[in-house]
Amino acid sequence: MSNNVIDAKMLSKMFLTGAKNLEAKKEWINELNVFPVPDGDTGTNMTMTIMSAAKEVGSLGDNADMSAICKAISSGSLRGARGNSGVILSQLLRGFTKVVKEHDEVNVSILAEAFDKAVETAYKAVMKPKEGTILTVAKGASEKAHELAVEGTEDIEFFCSEVIKYADEVLAKTPDMLPVLKQAGVVDSGGQGLVQVLKGALDGYLGKEIDITITEEQVTPGAKTMGEPKEEDIKFGYCTEFIVLLSKPLNIKQEIDFKNFLESIGDSIVMVADDEICKVHVHSNDPGLAIQRALMYGQLSNMKIDNMRMEHREKLFHENNDGSWAEIETEINGAAELTPTYLPGDDIPIGKKVETEAPKAAEPEMPHKEVGFVTVCAGSGLADIFRGLGVDYVIEGGQTMNPSTADILDAVDKVNADTVIVLPNNKNIILAANQAAIMSEDNDSDKKIVVVPSKTVPQGITAIINYVPDTPVEDNVAAMTEALGTVNTGEVTYAVRDTVIDDVQIKQGDYMGIGDSGILAVGGEIADVTFDMLDKMMDDDLELISVYYGDEVDEKDAEALRERISEKFPSCDVELQFGGQPIYYYIVSAE
Repeated sequence: MSNNVIDAKMLSKMFLTGAKNLEAKKEWINELNVFPVPDGDTGTNMTMTIMSAAKEVGSLGDNADMSAICKAISSGSLRGARGNSGVILSQLLRGFTKVVKEHDEVNVSILAEAFDKAVETAYKAVMKPKEGTILTVAKGASEKAHELAVEGTEDIEFFCSEVIKYADEVLAKTPDMLPVLKQAGVVDSGGQGLVQVLKGALDGYLGKEIDITITEEQVTPGAKTMGEPKEEDIKFGYCTEFIVLLSKPLNIKQEIDFKNFLESIGDSIVMVADDEICKVHVHSNDPGLAIQRALMYGQLSNMKIDNMRMEHREKLFHENNDGSWAEIETEINGAAELTPTYLPGDDIPIGKKVETEAPKAAEPEMPHKEVGFVTVCAGSGLADIFRGLGVDYVIEGGQTMNPSTADILDAVDKVNADTVIVLPNNKNIILAANQAAIMSEDNDSDKKIVVVPSKTVPQGITAIINYVPDTPVEDNVAAMTEALGTVNTGEVTYAVRDTVIDDVQIKQGDYMGIGDSGILAVGGEIADVTFDMLDKMMDDDLELISVYYGDEVDEKDAEALRERISEKFPSCDVELQFGGQPIYYYIVSAE
């Protein structure tokens, strides 16, 4: 291949090596976050976003064309986007692929145009773009790309090297644009993540030896690497793979419905779709169920069904040479579920009906209503509070794990309502929720998604309390959004490293009280920090204080804190409730 163009196969390789480099630097990027809180950070969110796309790209094979690769990058990152940094990265990739997908080969001029489109798309996705962030680094890379194209540069290696070099220079200047970065002594973490993607992509172009295999553990949060499974661990016996030649492209709702069905009959689900085909992989006890459902969407091709229990026993027999000859013959003759050991000369029971685990029963459909609610929170107590206020579906997540756009779309799909109001309850989830609303609208969904941009759990609770049934949706959304400004929120957690924020020295292990505007209190005692934080949140107009204690707080300690607060603020009602949230000892609101 010429040094002046990138073809589809090379683009796929460059994208996968870029994703792998970001994944390898994930924890280092997390350490760049200004606030030293123990939650899901920029490196984690960006990695999970790009790995969602990498998984789809990796499943396409070596013969995929430019259009298919670009669709996998765009759709995979959009559905997998988590956190503000992940959503912005997905928008950069979406804009980039809009240009590239129209060409079989890409040269410097096309790359420069794609960089421009990437930045334009990402800036449009952010309501109030802030300089000194990943957007600034992306814009710098785009400006350099345009400059090189105008100068007549044709060599791809030189072009990429110069763009990355300049992006690094812009990244180094981000502390001068955001004082909070300068005080903490770090560059912008999102910008660093983008630079690592670009550097990894260049390594792929140069042919450096990099393992570009994408595993489920890299895509799924919390997945653990397991050894060779024991037979009793093989819950679903048949590995089923096929391709659906689609009658027409699947919309977002159809994709979610199909994936939910596959999850109801098995596990190890992989489903990747473009405009013409849908590739499916599932482990189940009844392959026919998956096949029948797939026929609703088109014709089937490349079908492959393997009996994993039989393969497991054959493997043990050949490796250990101590298995029963009759056991393997039983497998071959179709009695794979019968596990007794037989000796030569024994009768082999063939043809008995095999009992398999029944598919999970479908959840009963919710009664239809005009308006439904989806909210995000972590903690059983908080979830119960939201359900008690009328929320239909609670997504488990928040600071410790930002749900993806696909998670939000999936939750909305489960709510039987014409309009679904989403309460993100975290500023780092609002962009993903907005992206879900846009994707739903673009795919002509039969329900409307409206996002009320709650940044904290107390804001979300106040918003839904202000919902008035039988009032027009637009009026309710306006009232709920206005109510967000009446709530002051504080959260107490611990520091995972030494840092300086707002001229406050913070040591690893200190307890921190974080308010809407930043650090309010730091100290060595949880109760004292919570009390001091609340004291700085209060003013004469506030009447209600709500305290939600986390899963690591003893109820007696929480009661003692409530009494202390009541004595300090006798004119306020003080409510204490179990939140059960991880990481944050107390969430406190004043309104």
